[in-house]
Formats: sequence, structure tokens, C-alpha cells
Amino acid sequence: MPQISKRQNSGSISARQLEILARRHGTPLYVYDWEEIARAWREFDQELSDLPHLICAAVKANANLALLGGLAKLGSGFDIVSGGELARVLRAGGAANRVVFSGVGKTRDEMDAALQAGVLLFNIESAPELALLEARARARRQTAAFGIRVNPNIAAPTHPHIATGLHRHKFGLAAPAALALYEKYRSSRWLRARGLSFHIGSQILDPRPFAAALAKVLPMIRHLRQFVPLGYLDIGGGLGIDYRHGRAVPVGPFLMPLKKSLAASGLTLLLEPGRRLFASAGLLLTRVLYIKDNARRRFVIVDAGHNDLIRPAFYDAWHRIAPLRPRPGAARRVDIVGPICETADFFALERPLAPVRAGDLLAIYDAGAYGFSLSSNYNARPRAAEVLLENGRARLIRRRETYADLMAPEI
Repeated sequence: MPQISKRQNSGSISARQLEILARRHGTPLYVYDWEEIARAWREFDQELSDLPHLICAAVKANANLALLGGLAKLGSGFDIVSGGELARVLRAGGAANRVVFSGVGKTRDEMDAALQAGVLLFNIESAPELALLEARARARRQTAAFGIRVNPNIAAPTHPHIATGLHRHKFGLAAPAALALYEKYRSSRWLRARGLSFHIGSQILDPRPFAAALAKVLPMIRHLRQFVPLGYLDIGGGLGIDYRHGRAVPVGPFLMPLKKSLAASGLTLLLEPGRRLFASAGLLLTRVLYIKDNARRRFVIVDAGHNDLIRPAFYDAWHRIAPLRPRPGAARRVDIVGPICETADFFALERPLAPVRAGDLLAIYDAGAYGFSLSSNYNARPRAAEVLLENGRARLIRRRETYADLMAPEI
């Protein structure tokens, strides 16, 4: 992402340029670096060049049409979890036959839309879901390709809210139940078993849980291929970034322990990165409103709230935060908080920060994934504008919402 300190990745923007963008488009403001996103996507693609594969960007991480359109031009596939995400991919120019439809709660209408579009694969997570898919395929006189998400009961070292690989989580099926479903529908006229998937969580920095999960599902795949024509193995996403130091985890060492086993399987690998594509490529600009001293604490109150970036409140997430133009003087521990009427409306607590004054701009780094996509209109706040930097030029890719936008759907 365009860093303002010496920790530069692309060095494509200066503090002065960000100040101009803030004046032009207001704050809070999301700013993305397209070169950083494309570089991350190509890193995955190149590391897997010796394997049949499809990189499916996780739309839930960042669903802006301009970013999805750029990825589609690179040849990306997409991982979706709703009908709305499918509509966004198609609107952005993505190919439906490069889309994997995941998620535990697909509706009848969403299935119909995905069948009509011709998605590559439905990742199935329960017996009644597969029964509904067969019924919808029969009603449409189509054949639906599916894979079953296996829950390998592997603990991933991550926040509990984004861990998905244990039996107590709502995701996937235990291996015996999955095998029974493959067997039950092996002769269905309307269903074709084409894949198997697992996904153990998000913001994972250690490849060993992936290797452990793969070791559990490979024997299952060998058994299934005796009677099911599997073509795809979907290992999900989850590769994280180092938020503390603003560094992306290298893809190569992460995938190295898996590649030999994957090559021997003969299956096409589906990989669904989200955070690793978008996080480091985005920052959130916010302006200081007030400095408030209360007893022994100092509060830096900014115009962004947790409706704009909820990760610190929801996941205890840590983001680097720095003034665009640090003022002279010693750093002081402060709470950086927003204007929302919630105690959880904070971005950092007891964080050392260089001196700032009302009107100064702060950059909240590594906010490109699960930033805008998790934003809301809580407290009747219009959502932020988004700007994309590409080839040294900045363009608005989402205007700031207005009060009229907020009330337009209401009757």
C-alpha cells in the first residue's frame, strides 16, 4: 500500500497527495493501490504455475466493482457467499464459470441465479442444502456441479470469530457425513460431484494447520475417486498478513509444504485469498476532530467510526495508525476513538502517537480487506468514499453516500 513512512511498498503516493484526496473527497476516505492488489494476485498465480489451479478472489473481503473488474481482467476467479456477490462479479465483468459459490445458507433464489449464470461449483455445507440444489437443478432441467465442504476439526491459530475448521463451528460436514452424501447422490441425474473443499479460518500465519487439514482429506479424496469423478480440491483461503509491521506473509513458503501433495492428487486446486490480496493495499484516512483529556487518559477523537472500520471493535484487530505529517515532540499514549455512541468505537487504546491537533489527518493502514465491506450506516452515518490509485493516478471508484441515499429505500 502507499505508505507515508519509510516502510514503503510501492512508494506511489505522498502525504501531500493524500491531503489533496482528503480535501477533494472528504474523510473518512478509503484509498487503495491497484498495483499492490495485482502484485499479490500474481504472486499466488506464479507460485502455483506448476499446478493446475484457479485463484478465486474472496469477494467478501472487498467487493468494489472497480477492484473486481481489475481482477477479472487478470484472469481471476471469484469465491462468493451470496447472490449479491454473484451480481457484483457479473456486473464487474467476471466470468460465471470461474465462480465458486460457498456459504452455509444459500437460498432458493440464490441457487436459481447461480444456476442460470452457470457458476463453476457449489460448495455444499449440509444435507438439506444439497437436497435443495438437486430440486432446483431438476426444476430448471440443468445439471449442477458441486463439492462438499469437509470440516477437518483442525484448530487454526486465529481469532475465535474467524476460525472455521472445528466441529463446533457451523461450517462444513464431518468426513463420514460428507462421504454419505457423495454416495447418496452419486447416481443423481441433476447433480455432478466435481470437488471437495475445506477452509479452516482467516488471518492464518502458520502453514502447519493447512498441511494437517490436507493430510486428513487426501485419504478421503483417494477413496472418493473410486466412484466420484472429482476434478477440484478447494483449500479455501485464510493466509494472513503481519498487521503489526505492515508486511505481507510470503506466499511461496506458505504453499511449499502443500504443493507436493497437491501435485500428486492430480486435482485442479482452487484457492480463495481475500485478506492477502486486499488488506495491505488499502488505508483509511480520517481527520482529527478533538483532543480530549479526561483524568489520566487522552482521547484523540476522529471523524471515522466503527461503522467505517469495525475490525478493532469486533476482532480486537490491531492496525498501524500514524499522522500524515507528524508534529515535533514526544509520542504520548492515547485512545484513538470515533464519534459513534458506543464504548467499543475505538481504533486503538493506550497507543503511542506523535503529537496531533484538530484538523490533522491520520492514516489507518492495512484496511483494504474487511474494511469497507463490513462498514454500515449505524448512527445514520453515510458510508465513506473509495479512491483507487492506478498508474500514478487517483480516481473515485465509489462516491460518499448522502443522507438521501440512506433514506431512499424507505417507504
